[in-house]
Amino acid sequence: MKEEKKPRRPRRSYTEEFKAGAVRLVLEEGKTTSQVARDLDLTLSALRMWVDQARADKGQGKPGALTSAERQELTKLRKQVRELEMERTLLKKLRRQIWPEPILDVSEVAIRVDTKASAHDARSAPLFELGAQPLPVIDVFRGQLGAVNLRE
Repeated sequence: MKEEKKPRRPRRSYTEEFKAGAVRLVLEEGKTTSQVARDLDLTLSALRMWVDQARADKGQGKPGALTSAERQELTKLRKQVRELEMERTLLKKLRRQIWPEPILDVSEVAIRVDTKASAHDARSAPLFELGAQPLPVIDVFRGQLGAVNLRE
């Protein structure tokens, strides 16, 4: 005989007040999570997550547990990173369409790096040459976006 599987319960959503009440029963009234879950017709895992989150918000959670505010900020930052990565990818593709070949070959360029931008001039910084003959020089100024000069 085949065993019939229990039909899956539809996904339910709960109000914040309901969640807070269920957590209060566990934390303040001393009832067990399994007893409260059974009484309120909840899954044990959902109630445990709510209780763990409430403990973390009170500062009594497991070490490294995130508070609700930290979770929201993390979610927001992850979304922002995804958007910035998409923009970067798009800009890379656009750059390849506008400038399909590099303007200067790295083997034909000497790079002068400003190691102390505020203390001295980049033109006096050491010159690293990649070839034997005099090369065009690119000055790179740290902290100044777009401050790259090409000199012969």
